[in-house]
Amino acid sequence: ILETFMALFFCIIMILSLTGGRTYFTQDMEQGKEKQYYILINLLFSSLLALIYTNDLFNAYVFVEINTIAACGLIMIRQVGRTFGAAIKYMVMSLVGSGLFLIGLSLTYTLTGHLLMSPAKEAMAELIASHSYATPVLIVLVLMSIGLAIKSGLYPFHSWMPDAYGFSTASASAILSGLVSKAYIILLIKIFYRVVGIDFIVTSEMMNVLFVFGLVGMIMGSVSAILEKDIRRMIAFSSVAQIGYIYMGIGLGIEQGYVAAVYHILHHAATKALLFISVVGLSNVSGGSKQFPDLRGAGYRHRSAGVAFTVGSFSMVGLPMFSGFISKYLFATAAMWASPKKVFLTLVVLSVSTILNAIYFIHTVVTIYTPAEESEAKQQRRHWHEKPWVTISLVIFIGLNFVLGIFSQPVVDLITSGLRMFG
Repeated sequence: ILETFMALFFCIIMILSLTGGRTYFTQDMEQGKEKQYYILINLLFSSLLALIYTNDLFNAYVFVEINTIAACGLIMIRQVGRTFGAAIKYMVMSLVGSGLFLIGLSLTYTLTGHLLMSPAKEAMAELIASHSYATPVLIVLVLMSIGLAIKSGLYPFHSWMPDAYGFSTASASAILSGLVSKAYIILLIKIFYRVVGIDFIVTSEMMNVLFVFGLVGMIMGSVSAILEKDIRRMIAFSSVAQIGYIYMGIGLGIEQGYVAAVYHILHHAATKALLFISVVGLSNVSGGSKQFPDLRGAGYRHRSAGVAFTVGSFSMVGLPMFSGFISKYLFATAAMWASPKKVFLTLVVLSVSTILNAIYFIHTVVTIYTPAEESEAKQQRRHWHEKPWVTISLVIFIGLNFVLGIFSQPVVDLITSGLRMFG
């Protein structure tokens, strides 16, 4: 049930991201490359759905590689600025992660003789119960966790994210940030539940490692976003912090933490895609610039993008009525069920990270609604007209954010029951 829900949600985000970004294809790509773009999109999305549904470890690895190749193509198809460098950096980091995951997969097959998740879990349970292969099982856990952490952008393995998200097309940035990184985390959670076994995961030191890296990512990602002068790179660094939230929830090592992590995947997918689509509109009415001084008054020049960015910012900060508030509430309540040491660290870092989020997101909202000089505003808006498809996409994104924020309990119940079925 959880896999079906996640697949449906991913479909919604994919459609909205493509709808909101299709208006900008002519300015982002050379003429005639639209067909190649959609081929890459189809490859990417089919591999995302396969990662959600698969029960076979080797198939998971195959789709991870398809996903990586398609994502690199989406990054470099724009062929402006630093897209080639961004694609190469993404490919190198992704191959390191894939290599570690493949080694872990090979060790799993050596230990259990199975590649299907369910039989592998039964064999793993016997090995763990006999205490004869505790170290090899732990090595499998470490290799797979680090490999997928690299591919999802957990700090400090995030170096590819700012350029990959900052220089891609509008749709590609929304899809890469909102969906691709999350699919790897969903696969990792499935491996924890369906291959290694959640009981062994909870007692392993790997949970503490993921917890610490998650906390550090929450702070460092936000600090980097504050220091950034480019709005798209700022949003990319914000994704580093949000990935940290997810791994922090996983690292709590309890069911409530996993529920909060999965809910945060939904919140971040909907909100970050909204931000990337809206920020392209704000940039277009600012002479194509992504620098904060040039964005003054952009919220007035492109009203739908300004409202959408404001809603996304408020959600990322965690104001009530928005999905981000529910997400942070779930993390805070989950921490109360964790070990005493983790309770204090989680609440403190969660509070500090929220303050940092407010600093750079509210600052950006104030900037886009600070009136620019009249002559400058007229010049920037001269050839601009509201695009209906962009507005429709942004309105639906906003509605989705409010739905997750107001009607959260059925979603939380579904996630809880779905994770229990995994176990």
